[in-house]
Amino acid sequence: MRNRDFLRKNICVSRNGFTLLEVIVAIAILGIAVSVVLQLFSANLRAISTSADYVAAASRAEAEMRNVLDDKNLQEASFSETTPEGYRLDVSVSEAMKERTENLQMKMLQIDLTVH
Repeated sequence: MRNRDFLRKNICVSRNGFTLLEVIVAIAILGIAVSVVLQLFSANLRAISTSADYVAAASRAEAEMRNVLDDKNLQEASFSETTPEGYRLDVSVSEAMKERTENLQMKMLQIDLTVH
């Protein structure tokens, strides 16, 4: 009987801490979670950068459209220019609806502006 009690005391080990396996699994799960969060931040930063580029290109296109519309002697033409920001603007002015406006005292012009 005493021998059995002695064996039970030796077999029952107190669990005051974590085993090495538990620590490794916890670190692995934490590493995966951190990498997912960092990838989300990285994707958001790329999206913000792309959005800023689109806004800059749109505002530059709007400014160029205002310049074209402010020209009092607007004629059919095509031209291209490169901005200091590195955007290439292609502008094409052409007569639109010629058949419908040939008897009128004015011309209808179509302006195409493309930003590259």
